[in-house]
Amino acid sequence: MTRRWTRNPRCVPLARGVLREALADWGLLQIEDAALLVLSELLTNAVRHARAPPGREIETRYRPVEAGVRIEVHDASDDRPVPRSPDEDSVSGRGLNLVAALADRWDVSDREGPGKAVWAVLTVAGTPREDSGHVQPQGAF
Repeated sequence: MTRRWTRNPRCVPLARGVLREALADWGLLQIEDAALLVLSELLTNAVRHARAPPGREIETRYRPVEAGVRIEVHDASDDRPVPRSPDEDSVSGRGLNLVAALADRWDVSDREGPGKAVWAVLTVAGTPREDSGHVQPQGAF
């Protein structure tokens, strides 16, 4: 399932709604809360931090994997996200740490064309894990 979004914070709840429906269709409601939080963090990072030429959109991709879901957020910026170690008084900077805590795996992959794909795999507890591999999406946007 693939969708494109204008780089605007309003896309985050819309993308969450699309993922929520997909998880229900795939029978993956057990991981819904964690998957929605992971998506929110990855997509918010792309909206806030991905420096890309005007008119470039953000793309989300969701696909079922064995007993789970792979969530991808693509943007046209070559800048890679870096987890931070914020102090306890910081109001931001914990997103990738949350992703790492909730996902079975996450990483950043190159794309054909400009930018990157940040992805995470979440599975139902007690099931075999998918081989992560690196995503090689087609085309630029």
